[in-house]
Amino acid sequence: MKKIINTTNAPAALGPYSQAIEANGVLYVSGQIPFVPATMTLVSEDVEAQTKQSLENIGAILKEAGYDFKDVVSATVYIKDMNDFTKVNGVYDKYLGEVKPARACVEVARLPKDVKVEIGVIATK
Repeated sequence: MKKIINTTNAPAALGPYSQAIEANGVLYVSGQIPFVPATMTLVSEDVEAQTKQSLENIGAILKEAGYDFKDVVSATVYIKDMNDFTKVNGVYDKYLGEVKPARACVEVARLPKDVKVEIGVIATK
């Protein structure tokens, strides 16, 4: 059974996808960019602020689905510039440091709306 998860406390999808899907006790959260949900605008040009907002958006989706950051088992982090790796990790650690999910972090040529970071997670109970 598949359940679509949607909340106004995270940015609306920018394309034909769901914020998250729950299937068989696993929550798949789509990559979240650092948009402020109420305005659908970029939080800041600062990569640390962008990382924080992306994680706040993930937190809102997790909460809507009845999950928490402690339930995250995997994360994928896309960054525009690998030179920002340490800054992104500093913020990421505040949200997921104790959880230590499996993770991939890759530098990409371009992200939606030219943001500097996008993060997606998988959670399970």
